[in-house]
Amino acid sequence: MPEKFTFEYQAPTQEERKEINTIQQRYLLENPKNDKLKRLRELDSKVKNIPNIVAYTIGVVGILVFGTGLTCVLEWDLILIGVIVMILGAMIVLPAYFVHSFITKRLKAKYREEILKLSEELLNEKE
Repeated sequence: MPEKFTFEYQAPTQEERKEINTIQQRYLLENPKNDKLKRLRELDSKVKNIPNIVAYTIGVVGILVFGTGLTCVLEWDLILIGVIVMILGAMIVLPAYFVHSFITKRLKAKYREEILKLSEELLNEKE
């Protein structure tokens, strides 16, 4: 009885191909263009995120202080103390926008040259 040779081929599905590509990308050597783009994204993220984090933190702290004063007035009938604490909370919240603007301007000035240089290099690179 002759032996038969059978062969089955299964191509990876689209999802498997995506997973394979993702894993493959982790082990490929970084090329300089990817490093520049990664650095550009990091700098842009710093300029956007740091002022937001600081301003949101100031705003949340101010709102919590304001809420404490409101609780003093509405729940505990401590009107004078509550009004003073609410004013203090409002005074904490008010400069949040200006702090955000100030930090954004400082970070843009700090990273402007490097961001412009990297973006110019990336735009002018030949593939």
